[in-house]
Amino acid sequence: MADRGGDVRLLIAGIGLIGARHLQHALAMPQVEVVGCIDPQISQDDVPHFATIDAVDVAADAIVIATPTHLHVDHAQAAAARGWHMLIEKPVAHTVEAAARISLLAEAAGVQTLIGHHRRHHACVARLKEMLVDGAVGAPILSSLIWAMKKPDSYFEGNWRDGPDGSPVMINLVHEVDLLRHLFGEVAAVQGLGSNARRGAARVESGAVGLMFENGLAATIAFADSALSPWGFEAGTGENPNIGTTGEDYLRITGSDGAVAFPSLTVWGGAQDWSQPAVPSRHDAAQNVPLVAQLAHFADVVAGRAAPLVSAADATETLRVTLQIEAAVAPRAEAAA
Repeated sequence: MADRGGDVRLLIAGIGLIGARHLQHALAMPQVEVVGCIDPQISQDDVPHFATIDAVDVAADAIVIATPTHLHVDHAQAAAARGWHMLIEKPVAHTVEAAARISLLAEAAGVQTLIGHHRRHHACVARLKEMLVDGAVGAPILSSLIWAMKKPDSYFEGNWRDGPDGSPVMINLVHEVDLLRHLFGEVAAVQGLGSNARRGAARVESGAVGLMFENGLAATIAFADSALSPWGFEAGTGENPNIGTTGEDYLRITGSDGAVAFPSLTVWGGAQDWSQPAVPSRHDAAQNVPLVAQLAHFADVVAGRAAPLVSAADATETLRVTLQIEAAVAPRAEAAA
């Protein structure tokens, strides 16, 4: 679409936890005009409501697809047929084949597709990336990450998360995989261990993952959605209003010349080897709301002023690695059930 110099006429499909946040932010943005919400059950005051994409009878330029992952490809097909640019929530699709189809549909329709890996729009993440590129820790060698949150039982009750689709791998670790890919490049190998011993449901709920990157960096992810802890991206950064803020670092990166903790951006350096103590120094980053930054970027993409920061092809690689992790941890969860 050419630069029309005005509002992007936007639809929001799926008014769940993340869709509601997209809607709240979009309604407050001067460059976005919300022209409707699409959800089979949930409606919003003062916003036109449609039960399906086919029922939409208003003019629109773009759509946010925040529906369950297995529906993304069908909804992308319907949106592409209407000529709407798409912001698709992560993961891009439920299979690599479905993700590839989304890319083909968008290309054939001549529409842009941005995938909602919103952490790449986080100012603190941008600062960390900049520091690594500038050699703040030398050559990165190791990365260690803990994401451990205790989801309430109500999160799973009476909805699609109650079964295997509620795995924290596809819902939460996909964020961690994309963040690590953004920082370190492509993943060469995956190993994992998983358990469902706490809740005993038909999905993994905790485990450990090892990733080997093509550049030789080794990364570990310890994860759980059944453990109470202060460690997690959302808890550390305070970016999600549904998750309590602790300000604790959850990611540590070590390199040939030092180390950095995130999100505090504390750099440890100044030592030649293990005979000397590393000295900490704190670095600052700008503050922003990544979902707002992502929507602003999407408006620029729709208007033809920018290329998508996270393309469908890029997100497909994150999906591929995340599915490998799911496969690595799920058999052990089933065996423990």
